[in-house]
Amino acid sequence: MSDIRKTNLDVICVGAAIVDIPLRPVSKNIFDCESYPLDDISMTIGGDAINEATIISRLGKKTGLISLVGEDAVGNYILEHCDKTGIDRTGVCVDKDVRSSINVGLVTADGERTFVTNRNGSLWKMTIDHVDLSLIPQAKILSMASFFNNPRIDNDAMVRMFRIAKEHGMTICADMIKPRLNEKLEDVKEALGYVDYFFPNFDEACLLTGEKDLEKAADRLLASGLQHVVIKTGKKGCYIKSFDGTVLEVPAMKGITAVDTIGAGDNFASGFITGLLEGKDIRECAKYANVTASISVQSTGATGGVKNRGMVEERLKEYDQQYGQE
Repeated sequence: MSDIRKTNLDVICVGAAIVDIPLRPVSKNIFDCESYPLDDISMTIGGDAINEATIISRLGKKTGLISLVGEDAVGNYILEHCDKTGIDRTGVCVDKDVRSSINVGLVTADGERTFVTNRNGSLWKMTIDHVDLSLIPQAKILSMASFFNNPRIDNDAMVRMFRIAKEHGMTICADMIKPRLNEKLEDVKEALGYVDYFFPNFDEACLLTGEKDLEKAADRLLASGLQHVVIKTGKKGCYIKSFDGTVLEVPAMKGITAVDTIGAGDNFASGFITGLLEGKDIRECAKYANVTASISVQSTGATGGVKNRGMVEERLKEYDQQYGQE
């Protein structure tokens, strides 16, 4: 295993590394049946940070992972995945007293999902004490894979990481999930103030800000001090507003039928971050993100879609043809 201190990484992803078990398709009457046959039950890599690290690595960038796993079969599966995918796992803490998290994803026929998560697994147990802060400056970008996904990585923990990143001139990206412990915007406002690119979806942005309007939600987030808010709007694409008042709406890929939306947001973030690393402007980053996510939702699991960079480049050509761009 390589030493992250001797590696010039592009991105370090901080957050969850777990195993997902997607069940599809399910409906609300699943509990009315003694036996409920499904088209697919599989075990896949999951968790926001490892999803991002996986896709960014497949897009040709050097990634590192900071996370927590148990000393168990699931943890070994995660570590082996890192090695096979070329993810530097020096920052993955292995704790014999912790059980690696497994999430069961209930996926409906239209691709939407609900997760069943283990409150006593590694995802819930990870704290700032499991983060080797000396590893953070070894990359160009720090990705806090999701606010709130690891409930014990709170505002103070993120501020400690983000200050180090900023001291070393790093760009900070972050996604979010719906707050697990009913956290409010005020609870993470200080941490948000360090973020350069924030990737909530529309429902998450509204829930966090208390707003129902897209622009008002963006304005409230920008008031925290972050530089750019990139709100994922599902089949519409994404809405971007920057600290200087610039507004962009970048449409989604046309003609996409979702099979499984697990990890779609992580793939979006991965595409956007890859664009940043390549010096693309914010619109081009968003196009790359939309295209990457469009591939993801056509396969089962968060990392089952994007296999390599070539897939995204080909889909990007289709995207440009759809919108009449050269």
